[in-house]
Amino acid sequence: MAAEIPGQPGGTGVKQRKLAVLIVTYNSADTLEGLLDTLSPGLVGIGQTEIVVVDNASSDASVAMARQHPIGARVIQTGRNGGYAAGINAGAATISPDADLLILNPDIRVAPGSVAQLMRRLSSNIGITVPRILHEDGTLFHSLRREPSLQTAWADALLGTRLGYGLDRGECVCNDGRYERTGLVDWASGSALLVSAAARAVIGPWDESFFLYSEEVDYQRRVRDAGLKIAFVPEAVFVHIGGEYSRNARLYALLTANRIIDYERHHGPVATTIFRLAVMSGELLRSFRGSAVHRAGVQAAWQSFSVQRRAPQQPSTRGA
Repeated sequence: MAAEIPGQPGGTGVKQRKLAVLIVTYNSADTLEGLLDTLSPGLVGIGQTEIVVVDNASSDASVAMARQHPIGARVIQTGRNGGYAAGINAGAATISPDADLLILNPDIRVAPGSVAQLMRRLSSNIGITVPRILHEDGTLFHSLRREPSLQTAWADALLGTRLGYGLDRGECVCNDGRYERTGLVDWASGSALLVSAAARAVIGPWDESFFLYSEEVDYQRRVRDAGLKIAFVPEAVFVHIGGEYSRNARLYALLTANRIIDYERHHGPVATTIFRLAVMSGELLRSFRGSAVHRAGVQAAWQSFSVQRRAPQQPSTRGA
């Protein structure tokens, strides 16, 4: 966490603001209903609200579940699985530009009154607010992050998860005490983000070249580059049931590759090579324990050495 936020919450009254809740689904029937059930109490105190579910060509009952739920969600079917950022863009393109946008994974649960807490912290210089997130068992989820750097990459690689938590030098902000107070952050988990209407207007669409993972790193970096800030609001409490990437080798490989792609787009070839070596070293050390997930991470990092990538053009706002 970079700094405390001085003064009182600066946002205007939440009942005077428009809010759209945007949920991107892909075969999410096992978790979506639980999220929709928590939205009514989670949105208490907010005036104008709209629920939008964007479905990326699910083959399960996600669409039917969203349409039948009493929350009254508007459902957009993209007809393809273009990725998380593409789903966000498809939904955002149909939402009034003067509405704040709460982006949620379908495996999120919202505590009563929490969204109003996030909205109260939005202000002229705070473009995104993020909640305190808990695991399903009630333990703290370390959702706050530092900007990727050579220091954070090598700390994660060499210190390991447990020791790294103790020293708190890696990309994850892992000091539990930092989650007890409001403060500014570099970026946070994309599973739950409230983006102000002003930030939406300045930043534009999400980068669809990231199919999944690192799109939130890119978006929040662009928010900071525009002179806006990202605030952590511990009074807003959400629960995250996910974490599939940690058990799925294919998803973990994608996460690893996108970490490197994101870094490469903002740094020169020497720094990027050192960053790749750090990521690959960390995955290699963990793969010695027999983890298929980390072996996939090693392979993804190794393959990135032979791929030259350029930063994409500004993504389009194509709809469904």
